[in-house]
Amino acid sequence: MIVERALKELSSILGPERLFTRHEDLIPFGTDATKLRFMPEAVAFPGTHEEISRIFHLANQERFPVIPRGAGSGKSGGALPVEGGLILAMDRFNRILEIDQRNLIARVECGVITARFQEEVEKMDLFYPPDPASIHISTIGGNVAECAGGLRAVKYGVTRDYVLGLTAVLPTGEIIKTGVETAKGVVGYDLTRLLIGSEGTLAVVTEIIVRLIPKPAHRRTMMAFFETASATVETVSEIIRSKIVPTALEFMDRTCIDCVREELGFSVPRGTGALLLIEVDGDKGLTRKEAKRVEEICTRQGALQFRSASRLKDSEKLWEARRNVSQSVYKLKPDKMSEDIVVPRSRMAEFIGFLETLAKQHDLPMPAYGHAGDGNIHVNILFDEKIRGEFEKAQAAVKEVFTKVIEMRGTLSGEHGVGVTKAPFIEMEISRPVLELMMRLKKAFDPNGILNPGKIFPYKI
Repeated sequence: MIVERALKELSSILGPERLFTRHEDLIPFGTDATKLRFMPEAVAFPGTHEEISRIFHLANQERFPVIPRGAGSGKSGGALPVEGGLILAMDRFNRILEIDQRNLIARVECGVITARFQEEVEKMDLFYPPDPASIHISTIGGNVAECAGGLRAVKYGVTRDYVLGLTAVLPTGEIIKTGVETAKGVVGYDLTRLLIGSEGTLAVVTEIIVRLIPKPAHRRTMMAFFETASATVETVSEIIRSKIVPTALEFMDRTCIDCVREELGFSVPRGTGALLLIEVDGDKGLTRKEAKRVEEICTRQGALQFRSASRLKDSEKLWEARRNVSQSVYKLKPDKMSEDIVVPRSRMAEFIGFLETLAKQHDLPMPAYGHAGDGNIHVNILFDEKIRGEFEKAQAAVKEVFTKVIEMRGTLSGEHGVGVTKAPFIEMEISRPVLELMMRLKKAFDPNGILNPGKIFPYKI
């Protein structure tokens, strides 16, 4: 609990206009994309490293939780104040500090919206590949906290592959810099990699040094429709086996297609059970050659129809429809449990078959879509909590999904992180000795347990 004297000190550190305490002002900060709700006691809007440092010194003295928050687009509850306390809203850290064209790096503050940053670097013919579906609202800092992946991960990798260094404030108040601004660097432990994906439990990242690459000259977007989901994911394996690595290789099952049918802007072939959304990029000759080869493979695999977007505007419309799937499935039911499992690419067809059977057993819609190129499938278990028994059925289905994923040597999360939603299941994947080692690391960074408590670990540290 934040006592009155601590609130007065916070107001002194920040200025009264940058500290929210009224209930109506706190409401938006008590939820995120999970739609779970936990109310904070106050919300702070720091603008400097020094302000965050002073807040941490106070929090350690008064023993109240501090929870860093970006845009609140997370799907595992990582920014929820599950034990009350102070939300640290990072909105004011919103500057692109430098884009260095000669060395292909940039320095950017944590609150910069990912899409805005990409637009700025592309004006200079440079490219920042990480491309989460929430790109228009999520922040670079949030992407670092969750090690966000996205649509282009199959070819270009995920956030960690583009972060060279960080500035962060430790829970004990020290301001640190990790990593390098060079192409290589192996001096000391790699704390940069440790902080990436730590879900805001080890430090508050304020500034990021990212690696850029030249912007690809051309890209081609294609779409292939198949009769069954299994035929669709088997085609993915054929494309990869042909030594083509697409920029993006996205899968949508029939239920997802129905939800975004209007946004696609054209009729879907009769009998479609799933589709692939494919993009290749590079120089003009290579792009044309790979697109032709992809079409040949899809046709050979029995595609009902193959389309190629001839204009950039058409291409963007297709990708926007894909990005909107997560919200569009709410047309079916008002509530959902959104999981982002990963299985070996060669076993995706088996998993999709399992999911179709599970949906019938529980009589709940379970639309699936995602990054087929790397085996990352987004499973949406839809339900209506007002209908008796549906919430319990959805909970049981989640556990069955996770059990199957581990049996298939997969992982419980490819992008969303553990947060609060997956914490009860983490020991299905991570052994107790490894989990205890992680907890010791957490204790070393945060001896009083004030930073983002209640996340990742299934019990108190």
